[in-house]
Amino acid sequence: MTPQLPHPKHYPQHIDLEPVLHAEGTVRLPGSKSISNRTLLLAALAEGSTTIHDLLASDDTMVMLGALRALGIRWDEIDERTIVVHGGGGLLPKREADLFMGNAGTAIRPLTAALAVIGGDYTLHGVSRMHERPIGDLVDALNAAGAQIEYTGEPGYPPLRIRRGHIHAERIAVRGNVSSQFLTALLMAAPLMTGSHPVSIDVVGELISKPYIEITLNLMRRFGVEVEQNGWASFTVHPGQRYASPGSIHVEGDASSASYFLAAGAIAGGPVRVEGVGLHSIQGDVRFADALERMGAIVTRGENWIEARSNGVLKAIDADFNHIPDAAMTIAVAALYADGPSTLRNIASWRVKETDRLAAMAAELRKLGAEVEEGADYLRITPPEQLKPATIATYDDHRMAMCFSLASLDGQARRGNAMRILDPKCVAKTFPDYFEAFAGIARNELF
Repeated sequence: MTPQLPHPKHYPQHIDLEPVLHAEGTVRLPGSKSISNRTLLLAALAEGSTTIHDLLASDDTMVMLGALRALGIRWDEIDERTIVVHGGGGLLPKREADLFMGNAGTAIRPLTAALAVIGGDYTLHGVSRMHERPIGDLVDALNAAGAQIEYTGEPGYPPLRIRRGHIHAERIAVRGNVSSQFLTALLMAAPLMTGSHPVSIDVVGELISKPYIEITLNLMRRFGVEVEQNGWASFTVHPGQRYASPGSIHVEGDASSASYFLAAGAIAGGPVRVEGVGLHSIQGDVRFADALERMGAIVTRGENWIEARSNGVLKAIDADFNHIPDAAMTIAVAALYADGPSTLRNIASWRVKETDRLAAMAAELRKLGAEVEEGADYLRITPPEQLKPATIATYDDHRMAMCFSLASLDGQARRGNAMRILDPKCVAKTFPDYFEAFAGIARNELF
């Protein structure tokens, strides 16, 4: 069966957003993309069948589901948010496949490692932007350990050809300063490598986006594999461990998606509550709420919800956002409503995402009247007295579209203005119904 994805085919070439005087309401979040795609692959590699509840229905999860089916992994759709994956017990039925990976980094990187270890004859390719996103550090680490991966285009980037190799190394080294997904990929594949000896993965240099590694380790434990951790410098998987289905697993709501609605509450009155993440979330992006509090918002938290409201004009912020790079994009737009210049530091990873987000964010913020200083790994944003009406380019990047919807908010600062968002259908990557959900918290009256 094919999942009934709520794809926003009805979206036109652009959406016009009128100024929103007040934001208030409750939003049920879609499932986390990071958790969804990790869980799908772990379920495919595990012994037994896994029922996955609240799976994100989006372009990126469709890419992973399509790849698993092409590799011979059976899965059944129970309903729109529930999938049963029948695991291969560490093997894949099909040893030859041509896999289209779209622009899903959370799919291509872990699959590359798993396929390189299992062995076969596979090609992996995607959209043009995927062929500009680096994968060389992961490929170098795997090839040094005995894999046989070739570039069929530009060296260091997809497309890839994976042939049968022989993983023999007991220690693997990978750089940590470009993408944490490289380490995630090696960690998830490590139990397939161990044989009779442990496998250790050493991180070379600084490891960015550490909370995403915490998600990986948490989910591996759920599937029966423990990882011995030496700080953030090395990780060891001991032999004798195999992935085993937990029976059923629930996907948390997407904490990155939560950021837009929490920011709306902080900017334009609130309260706005998101449901699906809370006090015990395994996602690092829930720390976005901490950044909002530093900016003066009033934030409350429950077991499965977070709520934000305004405490007047937001305060400017100067902070390191390496730990929450995706949610930090929302801070960049919230900074338009702050009482002075804000600086977002240590965000170089933005440059190798769905687009060069540092350059894209700087360009679109300037359209709104902000003064923006763009560095190699930082943005400094000085808000205007009044936002200008603008046509926002989204660069086929879902987070650009969602972030800039917030520029239509008026709030206490009386700065919001009409926004035109180009190519709004790009939100299908992670949140197909985003603009409907945003309209659900928009209010035309202040009281």
